[in-house]
Amino acid sequence: MQKFLKLEVDSVSSVHTKTSIKSIVKDFKQLTKVGLSISVVFTSITGYLLGAESINYTTIILLALGGYLMVGASNAFNQVIEKDIDAVMQRTKNRPLPSGRMSVTTALIIAAIFTIAGIAILYAINPKCALFGAISIFLYTSAYTPLKAVTPLAVFVGAIPGAIPFMLGWVAATGKFGIEAGFLFMIQFFWQFPHFWAIGWLQFEEYNKAGLHMLPMDKKDKGAVVQIIFYTCIMILMSIAPVLKVTGDLYIYPLTAVVILLLGLLMLYYAIQLYKTEKNTDARKLMLASVFYITIVPIIYVVDKFLH
Repeated sequence: MQKFLKLEVDSVSSVHTKTSIKSIVKDFKQLTKVGLSISVVFTSITGYLLGAESINYTTIILLALGGYLMVGASNAFNQVIEKDIDAVMQRTKNRPLPSGRMSVTTALIIAAIFTIAGIAILYAINPKCALFGAISIFLYTSAYTPLKAVTPLAVFVGAIPGAIPFMLGWVAATGKFGIEAGFLFMIQFFWQFPHFWAIGWLQFEEYNKAGLHMLPMDKKDKGAVVQIIFYTCIMILMSIAPVLKVTGDLYIYPLTAVVILLLGLLMLYYAIQLYKTEKNTDARKLMLASVFYITIVPIIYVVDKFLH
């Protein structure tokens, strides 16, 4: 009987331990936003492949790890700063900090370790990578995050660190920031406005309740969509500009430019539909189209390069 009870207790303890570990891993993933971090790493690697004359796999590994830590640190700091705001919104109230499953101290330690390690790893590639990584973390946490509760201009500020990954890969490959890296930066910079304003449209009531300003002029109206359409058009122009051979070593074939143009027009179509209907369903379609765009366009750029 005693042996049976001991086995039962051991079994319950083992299950509890596994559940606890699973919960800790889940909270860690939520704090550092693993999905977003991986997407940033993907974009950085495509930027590297565009700039590299020959592939250095050690650099790719360092770029992936450094980029992941950089984004993870930014997200952890962000959630520390917005702990009380996250507690108000349905979408974020179950995150580790507002739910009480993780302490602020623990989150800050994780963020600090990620920051130091991420910048150090990027520095091992070259000093410019480390500099841009540090700028990204600083702007995201010290400017974009607090400004969200003050002004809609926060989206413009947040677009700067958000546009660094694509360009960071080129800098990692070449060790320099020139017109090519600048154009990669601008593509991702202008892409963020239709993307995040589509999200701002979908979450407008939640953001408004939390006191966050995520739409132009703080209004969910046609005026906001006009700006979405405008920045989508600028994004398209930036994306196909390399076909004109005005972007240094960054060049794409005319056929590639046509494919990218069509993908951009798909986003523009949904933006125009949103203007006509002002419905959340069309805002969601625009948001999904923007995610598809920023995923597939870097791949198209890389494929085009290797066809040259």
